[in-house]
Formats: sequence, structure tokens, C-alpha cells
Amino acid sequence: MTKLPEKSKLVRKLRCAVYTRKSSEEGLEQEFNSLHAQREACEAYIASQRSEGWVLVRDQYDDGGISGGTLERPGLKRLLGDIEDGLVDVVVVYKIDRLSRSLADFAKLVEVFDRNGVTFVSVTQSFNTTTSMGRLTLNILLSFAQFEREVTAERIRDKVAASRRKGMWMGGVPPFGYRVENRKLLVDEHAANHVRWIFTRFLEIGSCTELAREVGTRGIRTPRGNRIDKKYIYRMLGNRVYIGEAVHKGDSYPGEHDAIIDRETWDKVHAILQESPRKRAARTRADTPALLKGLLFGPDGAAFSPTHTRKGGRLYRYYVSQTVLKHGAGSCPVGRVPAGEIEAAVIDQLRAVFRQPEIVAGTWKAARIQDEEITEADARAALQQLDPLWDELFPTEQARIVQLLVERVDIGIDGLSVRLRMNGLDGLAREMQADALEKAA
Repeated sequence: MTKLPEKSKLVRKLRCAVYTRKSSEEGLEQEFNSLHAQREACEAYIASQRSEGWVLVRDQYDDGGISGGTLERPGLKRLLGDIEDGLVDVVVVYKIDRLSRSLADFAKLVEVFDRNGVTFVSVTQSFNTTTSMGRLTLNILLSFAQFEREVTAERIRDKVAASRRKGMWMGGVPPFGYRVENRKLLVDEHAANHVRWIFTRFLEIGSCTELAREVGTRGIRTPRGNRIDKKYIYRMLGNRVYIGEAVHKGDSYPGEHDAIIDRETWDKVHAILQESPRKRAARTRADTPALLKGLLFGPDGAAFSPTHTRKGGRLYRYYVSQTVLKHGAGSCPVGRVPAGEIEAAVIDQLRAVFRQPEIVAGTWKAARIQDEEITEADARAALQQLDPLWDELFPTEQARIVQLLVERVDIGIDGLSVRLRMNGLDGLAREMQADALEKAA
């Protein structure tokens, strides 16, 4: 019986790159120098592994006169670039220290090799990561490198903690209101004035949402030019740096820098912040009634939002265009109007409307759809009854009636126009008539 020939073993081609390095430039001018000797030994080793599929790549990666204590080497960078591009399978060096003299840097190089499926060989030290023993040795070396990194990190953390306990600034982005000089926080007076205003204003209105709108209206932005929103304000109000403290992992220590906010203001702000945001919002709305909320629009069609301020214990209310809040002052011809004046003007128009015959007739016709027994005189009496009672109504009831009667208020540089809801007049007339019948009974 004829024996069949064994199937030849398939060998995968491994592209081998030789890396050489010499620390000093001495002798590099010679025709055959240390780099040549390293390369010759590596190429001979690659040739000996030809049966394993090893082949030499054409490119040469040499660094002459460069220390092994740094990774900033032209030849090494070209080698790492070719590895990332998938052009190399095995890195061959004469000795491991040719690759790096730093264990930490060596670990970084191995991470690049592993990520790209590349092994490396030291031809004079029997170090070959293509074998199991070589990989074991490598893991031991990497364990020591990991230990070194962790010990270094612990030393850094301990140093940072000790420095923070002394109140020192340990780097990073300085808080709004400060600048850094010679690794110390110094007060930036221009920005610090904005910080003081934000804390004081929060004491007056107790709402970060409203405060963010006013900050936008004033054109105040972060040092990087970004918009200051509600979350940013909350972080500012909770930053103990502003009272001259340094914070590390939740603990506060006296800082080396000057405070921007005094302790009394800080305590008052945080007494407010401890309340429920829902309660604060409800109190703010109760203190600042807005009859035309959602009804007032400017010449560009943008809505106006209610806002307010306190000076000397007195409350001043306004309606501000959303265009101004988004794009700054000057972006709308009617940017801000006093709330009391615009609300009084709308109420005056409503009172005049109640007396107009065509409005009375329209209200009566609309009311008859729901109740045929109502007369035009009843509708007129109901509308006229509202005029003298208006000032006696609670603010919430006034706001309800305005929302019931008014569909939209447009304000321009020449005045304002009020668009009514006829079905609202009808509903209000029937409410007033029902109240009158109950009182008569």
C-alpha cells in the first residue's frame, strides 16, 4: 500500500521590524557603528526563524544619540505609527533596554503592542513574547510596572490632600470670580462683582430659574464665554471657595485665597437652598403675580416673560422679551416693559370693552347658545358689574379672569392691542349672572 505524503504545514508570514538605539552620538560617524552591530544581530536572528515565517520589513527604525528614558524618539514614533497601521507583527531588539530604560514607558509600549496583536523579541536575552515563558516574564514585569504606577498615584493623592488641608490651590479651572497667578487664587474684581450680585439677587428672589434669566439679560457669561444656566448658578451658590475655604473630598479647610462672599450672606443663601425647590417656586410666584403671563407678545412675535427685582425692600416687576433673554439687550425694539403699567393698560381696555354696545351684544348672543332665557340687559348688567368689583378681587382671581377673557396682547413701539376671547366673555357673563341670582335668593 502506497503511503500518501503528509500535507505540508501552513506557516503564517510574520513581518519583523528591527529597532535600534544608541544613547550617545559618539561613534555614530563610523562606517560600522553600534547601530549597525545591533541591526546585524537582529537580522541574523530573524533569518534563523525563517522556517517560522519571519520576514524582515524594509523600513529601518533607528534612534542614534537619544536616551532610552524618553518615548520622544523619531525612530520609535515611526515604528509605533506603522504598528497602529497594521504593518508590523514582531518587533526585534538587541536588548530590552534598547526599547526603553523606564519600566513605566516599557509598560506603555507593551500596551500598544498588545492592542495591535504585536509581539517583541530581545535576541540576546532569550526574551520572546511569542512563547509562553516570554509572556509569563512579561506579565511579571507589567505587574511591577502597575505597582509602580499605583504607588506613584498614591503619593500624588497624599500630596494633593496635604496641600488642600493647608488651603493651597492645586490646579484646575479657577472658579468664576478668581484668576490664577503663581499657582495661587487671586480675586478678579470685575468678575467678583458679578458673583456678589448673583448671591445678593438670589436672596431677593429665591429662584435659580428666574436668576438665570436675569443673568442672561445682563449679558453675564462664564470665563469661557458660555451661557450661565440654572445648574451653573446652583454650583456657584454651593462653592465654598467663595467664602475663602479649600475643599477636599467633602472636607473644608481655611484657604490661602481671599473670600468674595461674607459668611452672613452665605448662611442666608443656604437657608433658602435647604427649602424644597417646589416651595420656593410657589412662594416666588405668589410674591410676584403676573396677570399677562403667556399672553404678551412683542413686535417680532416673541413672548414676554415676567421677572422682578427688589431694591430697598421694594418690589419692581417687569415683562422681558424672550428675544432679549436669548440674544441680549438691543435685539428687540421693545425689550422690557414695567409690569404694572402694561397690566393697568390692559385692564383699562377690558373695562372700556365691558361698556361697548357691540361687545355686550356679542356676549349676549354667545350666552344665549347655552341659556336661551338670558336677555341682553342681563349680559350688560353682568359685564358692568365686574368694573367696580375688579379692585376688590384677589390677585389669583384677577389673573383667572384675564386668562379667561384675553387671547393675546401684542405690544409694539406705537402701543398695544388686545385680542379678546368671545367665549370667555360669554362664560364670565353667565358666572356673574349666576352669582347675582344666588345673592337675590
